[in-house]
Amino acid sequence: MHFLSITWDPNGVLLDLGFFQLRYYSLMFVIAFSLGWFLMKKVYKNENQSEEALDSLFIYMVLSVLIGARLGHFIFYEPSMFLEDPLSIILPVKFSPSFEFTGFRGLASHGAAIGVIIAMYLYSKKVIKKPMLWILDRITIPVAIGGVFVRLGNFFNSEIVGKPTGSDYGVIFKQLGETFPRHPAQLYEAFGYVFVFIALLYTYWKTDKKDNLGYMFGLWLVLTWTVRFIAEFYKKSQGGFESALGVFSTGQWLSIPFVLFGLYLMFFYKSSKKVS
Repeated sequence: MHFLSITWDPNGVLLDLGFFQLRYYSLMFVIAFSLGWFLMKKVYKNENQSEEALDSLFIYMVLSVLIGARLGHFIFYEPSMFLEDPLSIILPVKFSPSFEFTGFRGLASHGAAIGVIIAMYLYSKKVIKKPMLWILDRITIPVAIGGVFVRLGNFFNSEIVGKPTGSDYGVIFKQLGETFPRHPAQLYEAFGYVFVFIALLYTYWKTDKKDNLGYMFGLWLVLTWTVRFIAEFYKKSQGGFESALGVFSTGQWLSIPFVLFGLYLMFFYKSSKKVS
């Protein structure tokens, strides 16, 4: 008997009407993007920006997060799929070894971050007409709280699970056919992102650091990828190139450059551009 464990078996589906399924993971994404839009509306009002610019930002964010996260997963964790089953990368099905509807379950946060950076470069040039770091500084707030809901979605899906605890404590993911408790690594990470969100919210509204171009984006990079680095110690291996490099997981190796770049933006970067 595992007296300190919880048996988890939601099967990922919140509502099944036969012809339509509402999955917890999809709901978490809807909540994340909706809350993000609400938060950015407050920020844009404070910055005297138009709602048209906000609407464009929403489109750029949705596409960049989904495309970046999807491609990032296969580039970093399953590169062989580009040759074995390339259609499964862009479609919610797999064709090898047999046809199966899978949904878009392979999403990597590192890929999403890269996708957002590229999209914000385009958005800053074509829409907002401000330095890219200006918009990156401000979207850190909704992105941080979005990370919380993404990891909750992973928990509902019984994916990105933790390592076995080796004790009575933990979560038994019944959907995986297991009878032993694992660390709820998704919840650890989600909890960490709550504090990242609070820190960024406070920094924007209660300090003048938002006027230092790149500071808030740097703070988000440092805090977010530090949380990710720590959470990786409790996660089951997701593959990638960690076996070749040893010591750290793929997620940890990918987190280190983000943290270093964040520190650079916070303490060493000096912008020559004036933001109006």
